[in-house]
Amino acid sequence: MAVKLLVVGGGKMGSALVAGLIRRHWADPHELGVVEPVPERRAALAVQHQGLIVVEAPEPGLVAEGGGAVLAVKQDVADSACRALGSAGVTRIISIVAGLTTVRLESALPDGTTVIRAMPNTPALVGAGATAMSGGSHARAADLDWADQVLSAVGVVVRLPERHLDAVTALSGSGPAYFYLVAEALIEAGVHAGLPREISRTLVVETFFGSAKLLAETGEEPEVLRAAVTSPGGTTAAGIRALEARAVRSAFFEAVASATERSRNLGR
Repeated sequence: MAVKLLVVGGGKMGSALVAGLIRRHWADPHELGVVEPVPERRAALAVQHQGLIVVEAPEPGLVAEGGGAVLAVKQDVADSACRALGSAGVTRIISIVAGLTTVRLESALPDGTTVIRAMPNTPALVGAGATAMSGGSHARAADLDWADQVLSAVGVVVRLPERHLDAVTALSGSGPAYFYLVAEALIEAGVHAGLPREISRTLVVETFFGSAKLLAETGEEPEVLRAAVTSPGGTTAAGIRALEARAVRSAFFEAVASATERSRNLGR
């Protein structure tokens, strides 16, 4: 049976996308396929989603007319995966491979194949991802709308020119790691100040969750909300002063700039 969407790579992001599409009723399990070379992962996916088509390699006729594939593999196997998809007759592909440009991917595919490059992040695992995407030289409005529908199953989607996607990779793609590093540091700081670790973790997680929700729902700029918490001469002012003295703001600038350059280098 031909599927509406074939996900190439059954790892965390690929399986999160499959789960999101099923949860959002974009497709039933039997309308989706996953290409996964590792037998144990194939077995686990088949058990998790009854009816899901799980195969070792793409085959001609596996993807229905009007459907497409998502490339969710490591950089070092992306070219060979593209060649396999091209041989199987797939003509429309969303790539979530970090750093690889649409030009690079198009060169490994038959002429005229549509490529949409996208960068989701790991909160997609809980349906709260942030994804930016852009189309290659053959992508049309209908292709971008299709890709938007697919990627929206796991969170928010924005469209940008491809020249911005390396910065997106550095900001929102890598952003969860920056967030977790700050959370880790604050939990340790709470413990150092005398709180039990479990209590410190709960307070940090809920503070971050609530602060993000407040930022999203009020529409206020972060500096406005920060100022509302920072009373002159108060405890928050003392904490902010310590952070600014240690150039925390500059460190985030440098982190995003360094990750952006690394993303560019991956595509060369």
